[in-house]
Amino acid sequence: MTTDVREIAPERTSGTRRPGRWIDHWEPEDPEFWARTGQRVARRNLAWSIFAEHLGFSVWLLWSVSAAMMASAGFDLTAQQLFWLLAVPNLVGSLLRVPYTFAVPRFGGRNWTIASAVLLLVPTLLFVVVVQRPGTPYWVLVLVAATAGLGGGNFASSMANINFFYPAERKGAALGLNAAGGNLGVAIIQLFLPVVVGGAGLFGLVKAAESGIHLERAGLLYAALAVVAAAGAWAGMDNLRSARSTVREQLSVVRYRHTWVMSFLYVGTFGSFIGYSAAMPLLIKLNFWNQPVPGVDGIGVNFAYFAFLGALVGSVARPFGGWLADRLGGARVTVGCFALMVAGTLGVLATLRSLEPVPAQPTDGVDPATFAYAPDVVAAVDHNTGLFGWFLLTFLVVFAAAGAGNGSTYRMIPAIWRSYADTGTEEGTPARAAARARSVKEASAVIGLAGAVGAIGGFLIPITFGSPWVSDPIEAVQTAFVVFTGFYVVCAVVAWAVYLRRGAPMARAGV
Repeated sequence: MTTDVREIAPERTSGTRRPGRWIDHWEPEDPEFWARTGQRVARRNLAWSIFAEHLGFSVWLLWSVSAAMMASAGFDLTAQQLFWLLAVPNLVGSLLRVPYTFAVPRFGGRNWTIASAVLLLVPTLLFVVVVQRPGTPYWVLVLVAATAGLGGGNFASSMANINFFYPAERKGAALGLNAAGGNLGVAIIQLFLPVVVGGAGLFGLVKAAESGIHLERAGLLYAALAVVAAAGAWAGMDNLRSARSTVREQLSVVRYRHTWVMSFLYVGTFGSFIGYSAAMPLLIKLNFWNQPVPGVDGIGVNFAYFAFLGALVGSVARPFGGWLADRLGGARVTVGCFALMVAGTLGVLATLRSLEPVPAQPTDGVDPATFAYAPDVVAAVDHNTGLFGWFLLTFLVVFAAAGAGNGSTYRMIPAIWRSYADTGTEEGTPARAAARARSVKEASAVIGLAGAVGAIGGFLIPITFGSPWVSDPIEAVQTAFVVFTGFYVVCAVVAWAVYLRRGAPMARAGV
């Protein structure tokens, strides 16, 4: 691939050439530069960024589907243990987002995309090893699941990098597309992993393999794709010298109040998206599926047919949220999204409370070849299956609102920091130009920090669903939705009070 040497030149340090492609001159706010060169280069970097981030999300949620299939693979784990396997990768991924964000200005966006793609070999190859050994101690499974958090860190570095490439009026759409491409990794792995491992899927069009479940196939597939992503980033991406900054400069954003307000709101949007995405397969299996004896055909709703829909809807809604925020304002869209999330969670809760408890059926010493479901079990499962459509519909409303809210909140961050830059400086002055350049770096740091804090929601949601202090798993899930509804009300009030309320400084700035 050839590169325009007028835009890209190697950095020289002490007379030696530093490897990697570095762009010295980058002015996306200049219409002439953007039309001549910037748009083409930005789109190329965005394409490979989306692919690498997509794989990161897929690896991050590798355990979300696998956990629901581990019983078929020979593992004997409780519902609470499985929810922990979902939660731990989200916790690690949220913590890694801070150093991953700082890595872009330190090493370059292209260089770090290559490194982060190669790091995905760790969780994928370890996954291949442990899922073939049902006797693996649970603590080892938890440690291996934790390494999947490496995929969660990719989002922060990818978003921080792309933020530098695009002009202010295009950031909402660009960041929305970048994030949506990554978020789709959740839907793709939830849709195709059951097919890849031989567990059926695609709405029942693909049958289960006669040889049984082979979870290791998913790990091998994504390890190979990680190598492709690293090679693609090496060949097709660039580093921006204008994005260079020190860790101290990036950490300076912690002094801004809006850094923490936006991080809090992002817990409500992205934390919900990733937490619900991770938990949805188990939620469907827990509430709508019955298979008391391994080897017996289950009855009810098979999670493999529907679990991916939530992540798919949320991913598609994300760029729409960014696009809508570009036109209506991020704060208005964000408040509207939280209102929809309140309505959606109330709908989910109402559906779950209408379910009938499924009677326990003795299974000790039962021969799978002669097993038959009791009439009262069949009746309860049939009743619950009839309510699944309402559960899915209301849950998809939550996913759509959370996805759109992800896009609108990330549109708000550059707008807030641009407002900081314009305050006290005059249009066309060197001071305004310097302030805006600094605001882009700070906004990228905030995007990473808010992404880290927000991703903690992905840890808290599965843990709340599997609350060890609630003995009945069904009751724990219903209580969790009550808590989440209250939280979304608080988020909506905070967003309105800080960014929309008449007289609020950021309301006047049109954030």
